[in-house]
Amino acid sequence: MTDASLPRLELWCELQCPDCRTALDDVRALRARYGDALAVELRHFPLEKHKHAYAAAEAAQEAFDQGRGWEYVEAVLGRVEELDRGGQKFLVAVAEELGLDAEELDLALIDGRHTLLVDADQAEGKAIGVSGTPTYVIAGQRLDGGKSQDGLRERIVELIEQHRAG
Repeated sequence: MTDASLPRLELWCELQCPDCRTALDDVRALRARYGDALAVELRHFPLEKHKHAYAAAEAAQEAFDQGRGWEYVEAVLGRVEELDRGGQKFLVAVAEELGLDAEELDLALIDGRHTLLVDADQAEGKAIGVSGTPTYVIAGQRLDGGKSQDGLRERIVELIEQHRAG
């Protein structure tokens, strides 16, 4: 159950981005502080400079559909270098390691069932000014973490508390 007094936190993320791996530390800390009351939503923003980012977004969405999305996201972000080298085979292997239906995830990458969702996230991100990852959106504020994440967690807490108070 989520606390209606807390705004939703959107994390615009790309699974081939080393900075997004660091952003997960912020997400973990915020979850530790607010628990399930803080809804955190992963939004896909694959960057063209990373050749496996789009497939990784589709694979992550399939993992969410299978009920283990955050676990999958953390596993892939924890091994960005392997994704760089292994591409789609690596994405399927991670699903297998986590006990997901790896064949279904592989099929999802082939049949493109999550393409529209990833494209919609990317288009919405561009429309609101997301230009890199990680980017957070909370309480109507966009916080860009691509250049530096210094102080972002504190700023998010400040926005949550302002929203809660008023």
